[in-house]
Amino acid sequence: MDFKIDTSRKKATGSCTGWLMTSVASWGDTREDAFDQCLVELGLGDSRLIRMEGAMLPVGFEPTQPEDLAMGSLVECHVAESYTHDGGTASAGVAWAQCVTPEGDECAIVATISSDGSYEETELLLKRTLKQKLASRDLEVVEHQIAVDEVTAADEHHGCAIAALIMPDTLNMQSGPVGRVRGGLTRSADGFNPGQGTNRQAPRKNSGDFSFQL
Repeated sequence: MDFKIDTSRKKATGSCTGWLMTSVASWGDTREDAFDQCLVELGLGDSRLIRMEGAMLPVGFEPTQPEDLAMGSLVECHVAESYTHDGGTASAGVAWAQCVTPEGDECAIVATISSDGSYEETELLLKRTLKQKLASRDLEVVEHQIAVDEVTAADEHHGCAIAALIMPDTLNMQSGPVGRVRGGLTRSADGFNPGQGTNRQAPRKNSGDFSFQL
């Protein structure tokens, strides 16, 4: 009996858009307050979040630019969050990679990491985590993106760092009306550096510059 294997790449069907964002809040009265500040900075303050687990992303994942989300919208997120207090440091990171299986099928995976280390240490941990997930599944990277952020809590305050892969169109469970999109929500405190708490994006990279220096 002959077995024939189709080694040509099979294009993933479907469409699932998402984007990476990071945010930090260093002036929280409590952990919960710092976390909520981060959500507002990320544009998720008015959304209902569903946290997802597991490495695989929906078939047809495509990176896109961030979008404004309506009040009450249901949003799938892969989230990493890290907390610190009274001058301490914490970091969080998230990454996705578009890949090809040995059989030629396209897919995408996600990795998240939280740590009490520096930006550089956390980025290294995130790369190692992503590398391990790729190796476990025997996947070849086509394109990837990594986002890491670090927060230093103000004196006698709580700090939070969040990194998230936000995918608002995957659940198909939205029922009932949603509200308007509200933009430009900010919160400040005495001595707060506005540039420190804003959300951040990371540049996408193709397989040619995909390197894990461990």
